[in-house]
Amino acid sequence: MYLNPTTWFASLPHEWAVFFLSMLPITELRAAIPIGLSVYHLSILTTWFMAVFGNLVPSFFLLLLLPWFHEWILRQKFIGPIFKKKLEDAERFFSGKHARYGAIALVVFVGIPLPMTGAWTGSLASFIFKIPFKKSFPLIALGVALAATIMTLLTLFAGGAWRALF
Repeated sequence: MYLNPTTWFASLPHEWAVFFLSMLPITELRAAIPIGLSVYHLSILTTWFMAVFGNLVPSFFLLLLLPWFHEWILRQKFIGPIFKKKLEDAERFFSGKHARYGAIALVVFVGIPLPMTGAWTGSLASFIFKIPFKKSFPLIALGVALAATIMTLLTLFAGGAWRALF
């Protein structure tokens, strides 16, 4: 029961279940859209919008709170220096030619629905690469809309193909 995301928010209206499933880093909209369309039988537009907005809520707060958290963790005696070194290593690794494609890379990274990609990880990446909120949030929103569109099309066409075969 606990491993089945369709039951996590079963007591809520289905639209809100999709919204909250999209907020979670484990499911995001990659699971929320198939559940909304195939399990809850919501309309395409309702599912798409609830999943997109649900996925953007944590990103908004992550982008606002990560700088504060970063400052706090750097002040910690034991983990602060380790954290600082790891961030510097990540910046050094991705600087140069990787930085040149930052905006497009962020949209694609968030927009391609694969494990370990999405709004949560994209928010963290935009913080690491010091992309300001005013630039990163619209890019992440564009990537989330792309991921939602891809997942909607995959759900509709894969579900139709599956039903046609079996």
